[in-house]
Amino acid sequence: MPESREERAARAGRIARALDRAYPDPRTALRFRTPFELLVATILSAQCTDELVNRVTAELFARYDGPRALAGADAADVERIVRPTNFYRQKAKAIQSAARDVVERFGGEVPRTMEELVTLRGVARKTANVVRGNAFGVPGITVDTHVARVSRRLRLARSEEPVRIEAELAEILPRERWTRTSLQLIDHGRAVCQARRPRCEVCPLRADCPWPGSAAARVHAAAQRAARPARPARPAGTRRPAGGRAP
Repeated sequence: MPESREERAARAGRIARALDRAYPDPRTALRFRTPFELLVATILSAQCTDELVNRVTAELFARYDGPRALAGADAADVERIVRPTNFYRQKAKAIQSAARDVVERFGGEVPRTMEELVTLRGVARKTANVVRGNAFGVPGITVDTHVARVSRRLRLARSEEPVRIEAELAEILPRERWTRTSLQLIDHGRAVCQARRPRCEVCPLRADCPWPGSAAARVHAAAQRAARPARPARPAGTRRPAGGRAP
């Protein structure tokens, strides 16, 4: 029988409490001092590890401290600094364009609203939610590759589309938990629920996880096997005909 929304929300609550025990102090791995630095770091983090981004931004922010400095920087020098990241040319253009917009349209301050943030080059809902949740304390669900994978395996979301996954999670999680749970799911995806070889045997969520390989899935499969009607036993002395069934 399909899980109702109420049942899914109750299970999400149990999962959230288990995440609190496993990851009591979740934080973004990106280093930043200001909302603008987090904005730039998040743009650079697309298809790139946070560790590498932190190394790149250490040099970038030491050289160009703030949106005005980055907006007026030499484009070739910005490309040189961000070159270790994937798609560095596009990212260099995006962060300089975003810096100019912040200066020219928003008075040098990163906007706080989703509607304004997504008008900046290189910024979609994921980046906007990272900035809002971690720099401004505004609850938001960040759907990166880890959150998408883990939430689908947990059957908290069904969609493949990040925007739809965000909406599905928002339906069953209290608003005040959105940022925290997003960060915890990211940590969990990195540490345990990995893409190729999930470590189901040590997963703190396994009791509520229906994904194949989890404890809950094994219990469910065992219950289904137990519920199947037993096959009638063949009378003693009868043999199964070669290539066919017993009469």
